[in-house]
Amino acid sequence: MKTLFIKTACLLSLILISFEISAQEQQPDYVIDVKGKPAEKYGNTLNLGAGIAYYGNVGFLTPGVTLNYEFDIFKNFTLAPFIGVSTFQDSYFWGDPNRPNYDPSYHYYNYRETVIPVGAKATYYFDQLLHVNPKWDLYLATSVGFAFRTVTWDNGYNGDRGAYQNINPLYIAMHIGAEYHLNQKAGLFLDLSTGLSTFGLALHFNK
Repeated sequence: MKTLFIKTACLLSLILISFEISAQEQQPDYVIDVKGKPAEKYGNTLNLGAGIAYYGNVGFLTPGVTLNYEFDIFKNFTLAPFIGVSTFQDSYFWGDPNRPNYDPSYHYYNYRETVIPVGAKATYYFDQLLHVNPKWDLYLATSVGFAFRTVTWDNGYNGDRGAYQNINPLYIAMHIGAEYHLNQKAGLFLDLSTGLSTFGLALHFNK
């Protein structure tokens, strides 16, 4: 399902971007909106979000937070360095489950795993192409980076500390999202992702 989502999002992005490029070829480089103001800039924006993440080896949703700062690269396109944190607690049985009394140290031990994805998020906005209400921003994005992880175990655990540690260090996620502008300086966004999906606050410093 995740692979299908990524392929669909990539295909949709290519189709929409091709329409946007075609439309831009018919327009001057400097575009004025209907109110006589320069076309919207999306950079110089700080995004802070909280939500849920999913990792294949975990098998359930985990809470997480993320932060990124967008810079304008060209019209309707931004790049944003990002960092996120997701953490969860689970348990692991150390020993022979068929002989739990063989050794008193053999039992379930709790461990806490923390995943920290770091990288860059590329975002393309379709407001102009889709003639979106100025109060809203609609976008597709891709995040690429690395996922750093740490695991801490209960005292007394001397078993395999590599148990369940198969998260791919290469972090790739697709996003589809929207932002509602509360005013010129702040907005609320919902970002649905194959990695860490978040709801949060956007602070604009270019308005």
